[in-house]
Amino acid sequence: MASVTSFCIDTFAERFIMYSILRSFLFLFDPEKVHYFTTDFLHLILKIPGVRALWRSIYVIEDKRLERTVFGLTFKNPVGLAAGFDKNATMYNDLAHCGFGFIEIGTVTPKGQPGNDKPRLFRLKKDNAIINRMGFNNGGMELAVENLKKRKTDLLIGGNIGKNKVTPNEEADNDYILCFNEMYPYVDYFVVNVSSPNTPNLRALQEKEPLMALLSKLKNERSKKEHSKPILLKIAPDLTNEQLEDIISIVTEVGIDGVIATNTTISRENLKSDQQMVEKIGAGGVSGKPLTSRSTEVIAYLHQKSNGAFPIIGVGGIHSPKDALEKLNAGASLVQLYTGFIYEGPGLVKKINKELLNDTKL
Repeated sequence: MASVTSFCIDTFAERFIMYSILRSFLFLFDPEKVHYFTTDFLHLILKIPGVRALWRSIYVIEDKRLERTVFGLTFKNPVGLAAGFDKNATMYNDLAHCGFGFIEIGTVTPKGQPGNDKPRLFRLKKDNAIINRMGFNNGGMELAVENLKKRKTDLLIGGNIGKNKVTPNEEADNDYILCFNEMYPYVDYFVVNVSSPNTPNLRALQEKEPLMALLSKLKNERSKKEHSKPILLKIAPDLTNEQLEDIISIVTEVGIDGVIATNTTISRENLKSDQQMVEKIGAGGVSGKPLTSRSTEVIAYLHQKSNGAFPIIGVGGIHSPKDALEKLNAGASLVQLYTGFIYEGPGLVKKINKELLNDTKL
């Protein structure tokens, strides 16, 4: 989705020129085009003999102390890649060499769809943030499955699923069930995405009645499978405390396995970027540093009010080891990177894991 500039250049940039200079150069170009350019470049260079081993030696920490068992799954380390980078499951084998403990692909919908009109991805450099209104652009569940069949990594892979734009909310459950069943043999856990602000009326599915119905149906589908796989719910940071109380009630009553907090925000409060520029960009979800505090607040609220009744994956504005530790200390069992990965580079994953090894609470 957003530019993965940092993936492809960080190894060389950190050693030969300042990463920030090269990032600034690539940030002169369209974010979506740079994303595809850099991911293609990463794929090519990892094919060069010796480069993969070098890359892993720089970015991957193998240490049993980093392992976490959550939802009945054992994660190599608690730092994952959030959904949106690898929508069609084309990059996860390469991204596995960047130090992550798990990778989430998608959002995947039953049928392929182009997403919203371009331009639809914007950098807010002064805020270390991104605005996106991608709109679940992806090739559909069948393409995702074909790519997942090419899995070479032993990292855990999550499948983030959603509904097609043309599907009315009254029929949305069918879309989620279709993706769930089609992808079930090929991913390790599922994420139900009802919190993207970029599909019309999608967030209405976060209301208690439709959400309970959807999650109950997915849990029923899971009961028909030979092996149970975790079902998680991804929520928005813009929910009120009353709505968060509903989320706690829904998760515990239906009995799904956990929550991902949070998706992007529709709020434009406290941005440093020029207000006229932000208004000109228009609709979309904000990710990055402006989301750091709010996502941590949501994690803490869910954890405290539920008495730790379910695991939480914390995501939103993690740009440093300190940001990751704050989310873990607030109640998250795992964390995910997205915008911070773009701005800080793949070295951020290793920095977080090194800090965790140094943390006395480990």
